[in-house]
Amino acid sequence: MHNMLFSIFPNEKFIDLDLYQYGWEQCEPAHQYGPAARNHYLFHYVISGTGTLYADNKKGETKTYSIRSGQGFLLYPGQISTYIANDKIPWEYTWVEFDGLRVKEMLDTTGFSLDEPVYHAHSKDFRENMMNEMLYIANHSNETPFHLIGHLYLFLDALTRSVASIHLKSRSKMSDYYITEAINYIEQNFQYDISIEDIAKCCGINRSYFGKIFHKYVGKTPQEFLINYRMMKAAELLKMTNLSIADIGNAVGYPNQLHFSRAFKNVYGMSPKNWKNQN
Repeated sequence: MHNMLFSIFPNEKFIDLDLYQYGWEQCEPAHQYGPAARNHYLFHYVISGTGTLYADNKKGETKTYSIRSGQGFLLYPGQISTYIANDKIPWEYTWVEFDGLRVKEMLDTTGFSLDEPVYHAHSKDFRENMMNEMLYIANHSNETPFHLIGHLYLFLDALTRSVASIHLKSRSKMSDYYITEAINYIEQNFQYDISIEDIAKCCGINRSYFGKIFHKYVGKTPQEFLINYRMMKAAELLKMTNLSIADIGNAVGYPNQLHFSRAFKNVYGMSPKNWKNQN
């Protein structure tokens, strides 16, 4: 018998970490999903049974992975994949689709990549905590958005802890400090005419070194992060207020409306006006 829970998260106002859809499924024998690609990160944890994942790697080659209970897999935005339950022992799994400005930095600590999509836990306790958080989210779709996002943070904490001793990258306390200071500075000053030099200066390091460590651990250049943060804030204002396009541009650090519209289109693929009409 085919059983399934599926929910779409109704809120797109969270920037650092957001939830898109989630659920649980007891698959039928040979149940298949794909080939398909997601717009965000998608993590499956296999509770029981076995199955096969076919996923494109960094070179665009399709690789085959056998996934059993206690394991899982992470799919990246735009990655083409197909997954099929075993025809005799089909899997039961739970999943979450998520994204956000700080997700890349977090996932870098887990060892996942386009070439290494399979989840192997080192800690049984944290693995079970992670599964329980995923099942909690799947079974509590009526809770408030903040409540569910809180449990999504707990899921990610358990995920990183469950693989920490295997994959945790060494990162100096100073690098942690610089990145935290830089992101805090951006969050507090994005509406002003700030430069990358200003951000590096707040950390007390030169721009070149700052750019290298920021890109290494965040996955974006400081300029890309700043622009994406501003455009996410702009999208939030477009969705939640009746401010004019010019006022919104000015509120996120773009006094020139043409420059704002161009930057917004580069990130969202359409003008602020069209995005507002669609959302």
